[in-house]
Amino acid sequence: MRPIDLILPHFKSHWRTIGLGLSALVVVDIVQLSIPRLIKWVVDDLTLLETNLGRLTMQAGAVAVMALLIGIFRYIWRRCLLGTARRLEQTLRNQFLAHIQTLSAGYFDKTQTGDLMAHATNDIQQVRMAAGMGLVAFNDALVLGTAAVGFMLYIHVRLTLYVLIPMPFLVIGTRMLGKRMHLRYRKVQAAFSDLTEVVREYCAGMRMIKAHHGESQASEAIRKVSQVYIDENIRLVGITGLFFPMMMVLTNLSLAIVLYFGGRRTILAEITTGDFVAFISYLNLLAWPMMALGWVTNLIQRGGASLGRLKTILERQPEIRDKPRALALPKVRGSVGFEQLSFAYEQRPVLNNIELSVASGEIVGVVGPPGSGKSTLLSLVPRVYDATQGRVIVDGHDVRDLTLADLRRHVAYVPQEPFLFAGTVRENLLFGCPQACTARLDQVIFDAGLQETLKVFPKGLDTVVGEKGILLSGGQKQRIALARALLTDTPVLLLDDPISQVDTATGRCIVDTIKRMVGRKTLIIVSHRLAAVRFAHRIITLEKGSIVESGPHHRLIAAGGYYARVHELQELEDEV
Repeated sequence: MRPIDLILPHFKSHWRTIGLGLSALVVVDIVQLSIPRLIKWVVDDLTLLETNLGRLTMQAGAVAVMALLIGIFRYIWRRCLLGTARRLEQTLRNQFLAHIQTLSAGYFDKTQTGDLMAHATNDIQQVRMAAGMGLVAFNDALVLGTAAVGFMLYIHVRLTLYVLIPMPFLVIGTRMLGKRMHLRYRKVQAAFSDLTEVVREYCAGMRMIKAHHGESQASEAIRKVSQVYIDENIRLVGITGLFFPMMMVLTNLSLAIVLYFGGRRTILAEITTGDFVAFISYLNLLAWPMMALGWVTNLIQRGGASLGRLKTILERQPEIRDKPRALALPKVRGSVGFEQLSFAYEQRPVLNNIELSVASGEIVGVVGPPGSGKSTLLSLVPRVYDATQGRVIVDGHDVRDLTLADLRRHVAYVPQEPFLFAGTVRENLLFGCPQACTARLDQVIFDAGLQETLKVFPKGLDTVVGEKGILLSGGQKQRIALARALLTDTPVLLLDDPISQVDTATGRCIVDTIKRMVGRKTLIIVSHRLAAVRFAHRIITLEKGSIVESGPHHRLIAAGGYYARVHELQELEDEV
């Protein structure tokens, strides 16, 4: 796909609006080209003393009417052409954001947020400018420039040829500088992405910066990346700084030629004084198309560089996607299995030959030291990642054979680090929730231990939680995330450390809620606090990506392995 193919469908679907805008723009150009002819007649009449007050009034009125027409049709073309460019901006941004939502988690592990923000803002804005004002400037360069040269040829052919002597130098200069501008614009856009990411990161971590008295270090990091962005822009200015002065020099050189040779032709009576004034007016009109040619080059180079960057992302295919004939799964009983499952991230083994079968309605706990692969195991069920080897089974089906929509509709996943959007508590609870589940909101709030928390909030469910829930404690965020998962009422529930950030009393409340799900939901619970899993039907211990223990609480205690050691330590901790 060529970069231009991204925007051609938009132009085709709005061709009537674009056609109306270009027609209005041509009308404006024609009216502007008529004004020098009228001025020629006025000057000639005044020079020959053949005018009168009535004729001057008519000629002044004609100019006023032309000005009114220019204003009306300029409004039309701006509304049509610039409005279409704005709609293109909206379409591209929606397309971009919709596409990145289809990309796999691995892509976001390796891509900076600031880079994506730069694509969604600056790059799309550059494409909009190229498609809007770029189209206007190109039309003026073509229509206004060609017509102005035609009128100048009509007045005096040889004088026009003299004026056009600088034009080949303009074409040569444009071709020489165009490619270099394109490369520089790409580097500027890349530097802008880096700057956006660094500023975003340090703004998000402002509390940590203050806590560690790292203001000077943060300022230095931002200064360095800002300096790189400025340096790239200055290198770009080094090229564009040559381009526009070149345009001005060539334009004024043409004016000097007109003054010298045109003045002589006027003295020798080869052209009238009115023709001489009109010729200069047409040259002034021609100056804009010459400048527009430079501006178009500038805009197209910027827009082309940005469009190429957008194309690279929009062409990227998600690693995790539906097979051509993926199975629909309208109803799920809830059995989950892992068959000879292994997973490696960037050639680094995480899980190794996992064999585990979880029956419908069974609760399985997963424990183990940090880095043993517990969270990764959970993420493979809803296909946040795909297994490197082996299979994940839901109701007897390989999850890779199911549609992602059906699979994720039946599996609720609460990650270790709960994410909240910068809205209200209610909006976060209802995120991804079918309309019918709102009737269960009060019960879910009770089950997740949220009722006491909501009493403290000034506006209850309508309390704003701030960016990433920054206004809430870790425990409050975790309870909201748990309530959100319970509200969808899925047959399979995956909990990653559900009581790690709550106090003992709230943790006991959450555990009681989980116990009430026995037989109704299939639960796989990862936890460092054994209180969250000791009641499970079965508990497995992961070490270095492999299952080293499996069984109920009392059997693992008797085995004297990892689980028993951790249990003893946590019992001592509770006593203290």
